[in-house]
Amino acid sequence: MILAILDFLLWLQPAATPATSGGSSGGGGAGAMGCGMNAAMMLGILAISYFFLIRPESQRRRETEDMQKGLKRGLKVRTTGGILGEIVSLTERDVTLAVADKVRINVLRENIRGPEVEAKASEPAAAPAEEKK
Repeated sequence: MILAILDFLLWLQPAATPATSGGSSGGGGAGAMGCGMNAAMMLGILAISYFFLIRPESQRRRETEDMQKGLKRGLKVRTTGGILGEIVSLTERDVTLAVADKVRINVLRENIRGPEVEAKASEPAAAPAEEKK
């Protein structure tokens, strides 16, 4: 994708003009200027791709790894498949969840999305439907 963007940007640049036949024209600096612009555009594209693609993904991965390391028994979690359960036991690779009475499932640690946030008691419950008169 980056190569396609670079090709497009190079296509937009005006073509280099041939040197005049008048001997020493002093136009040698024009080629260096074009090379500097290409390098600056390339560095700009690399900086943009780092800040918008690479850095956020590495932060997300780090947060996920920290969450998986912080798992402990008794914590209610939700899996990537949407199953809600309480952690009963942990190993390096697996997590055993209690999803109902006498129902336990083994899930890979990578499939734990995160701890389930419980609703606060101060939040109002859903408004009851109005009765017809």
